Amino acid sequence: MKHFLAILGTTLALLGQPLSGAAQAADKVTFGTNWLAEAEHGGYYQAVVDGTYAKYGLEVKILPGGPQANNRLLLAAGRIDFFMGANMLQAFTAVEQNVPTLAISASFQKDPTIFLSHPGVGFDRFEDLPKATAFIGKDMLVSAYQWLKLAYGFKDEKVKPYTFNSAPFIADKNSIQQGFLTSEPFEVERQGKFKPNVFLLADHGYDTYSTTIETRRETIDKNPDMVQRFVDASTIGWYNYLYGDNAAANAAIKKDNPDISDEQIAYSIAKMKEYGVVDSGDSLKLGIGAMTDERVKSFFDKMAKAGVVKADLDYRKSFDLRFVNKGVGLSLRPKN
Repeated sequence: MKHFLAILGTTLALLGQPLSGAAQAADKVTFGTNWLAEAEHGGYYQAVVDGTYAKYGLEVKILPGGPQANNRLLLAAGRIDFFMGANMLQAFTAVEQNVPTLAISASFQKDPTIFLSHPGVGFDRFEDLPKATAFIGKDMLVSAYQWLKLAYGFKDEKVKPYTFNSAPFIADKNSIQQGFLTSEPFEVERQGKFKPNVFLLADHGYDTYSTTIETRRETIDKNPDMVQRFVDASTIGWYNYLYGDNAAANAAIKKDNPDISDEQIAYSIAKMKEYGVVDSGDSLKLGIGAMTDERVKSFFDKMAKAGVVKADLDYRKSFDLRFVNKGVGLSLRPKN
């Protein structure tokens, strides 16, 4: 009887303990992206397909964005848990409009926004570009282009509307066109049969973080452990996507976006690596996703001086650094 009571006591004591992380039900998380599935989302897809999220106790559903989706609004309304922001301007706007969201990680150290120009016609240096006709979209016109006018002398009168069709740029050798490092050059080479000059704005002072992870303040307050696990697992996903076997992740991307080609995915990955979009600068020591106050302040000051944001905005309310800069995944980067 004593032996039975001892076993019973031990069992009851164990039942009173919290279950181990492996035995607990995974936290169900929805992560909304800001566009159709593509290689620029690869780290998140990688963490789904290779079990990294599951290892961190998360069951993650990726909700792709697109022209008919507004996943940012779903985040603000508390309908999804995390959102992939484009750059820090959106986080600043959230502060200005009292939207309770903020950036907690920066998957891209460099914004992939670029200018393209025709080679050999007088626009081979960044300093030459203000002289060219500029095909610029509405969003860039009210943001980066305002800074470019101040910093490099670009002119409003040179602007023509960019409608995400490269044909006008291809036809006009004295023009430049905005784009993304991972997409427009690929299309111009394919359609125009020439290799354009590519100028990454991030390498010329446009120092916003990009492809941020955003969440609600309420989520951080209620479940900081889950937030930390999502950031850490996403970081590891990016290391494995860039430097490991990404075939399954690419297949998942193509499942969510059947129109994307293997060639486009391969091109995007190669350019992200070549230009250090994901892994460069602070991430080399602090880990992918790194963010610093100094860097955010630098970008904020530029945007305030250009009149893009109000100078008295409390930019520090736009981000939270407690979940990054911990060196997570650094051992996964190739040594050579």
